[in-house]
Amino acid sequence: MAVIEVSGLVKRYGDLTAVDGVDLSIEAGEVFALLGPNGAGKTTTVEILEGHRTRDEGHVAVLGFDPAGGGREYRERIGIVLQDGAVERELSVREALQIYGSVYPRRLPVDDLIEMVGLQSKADARIKTLSGGQQRRLELALGLVGDPDLVFLDEPTTGFDPSARRQAWQVLEGLTSLGKTILLTTHYMDEAQHLAGRIAVIDRGRIVAEGTPETLGGRDEAVTRIRFALPPDAKPESIPIRGTRMANGLIEIETASPTRTLHDLTSWAVAEGIELERLELTRPSLEDIYLELTRDD
Repeated sequence: MAVIEVSGLVKRYGDLTAVDGVDLSIEAGEVFALLGPNGAGKTTTVEILEGHRTRDEGHVAVLGFDPAGGGREYRERIGIVLQDGAVERELSVREALQIYGSVYPRRLPVDDLIEMVGLQSKADARIKTLSGGQQRRLELALGLVGDPDLVFLDEPTTGFDPSARRQAWQVLEGLTSLGKTILLTTHYMDEAQHLAGRIAVIDRGRIVAEGTPETLGGRDEAVTRIRFALPPDAKPESIPIRGTRMANGLIEIETASPTRTLHDLTSWAVAEGIELERLELTRPSLEDIYLELTRDD
């Protein structure tokens, strides 16, 4: 069942078309990442889905509602974690969650939320005393306090140290196990790859690629690159593999059949008694694909 259905979405600001015919379909329980450079239309698209901005054209249905007129019944079923929150800084963590949670007909227990985001030691601390990463954890908890069916996450781990980011990922993975749907925007490619089942890249208001982290932009079909260094007495021209070249002091081979090529290479090296120093096998990363898709930006 689709939680979000978008077709032909258009938003204009005067002569600028910020969103230009976007189509999206996001299933229940899915983590979907929307990636794009600044000014690509990402934020505008998400704000329309949240009901905070009107559209000029297109069909939008979120949880069965048109966000433009969903009203309170719609807002009670979504959670939003903004990039910059605006919580009263004199409140304690516990007080903020209690106050925000009081407006929802269903809510998650405050102590469970505090534990979920790792703020047990700061439960009674004033928000103004929290570090930037701790405030982001609180904002994540505030987005979840109403036990939403759908969560919009805008750069949820900005300001987190590596350990805190991993903890946040565990929280989000726990939400999907409860059947929650998550729409994520992030500039961290490793975060998108770790969390998202599917990714869409938006550029100049249009979706330019969509797929899983493994298949986005033809990543699964891209050539594999093998690199290594030869000992000084070994001659590169003796390598019995076509397409071998030198790059930055290393031997480099690009191949669409990495298993066979690596077998041929290592078999030759063993037969010749040659050690392949700094041997590595790589294919384009998600970041490589993203940069290629948005290279003009």
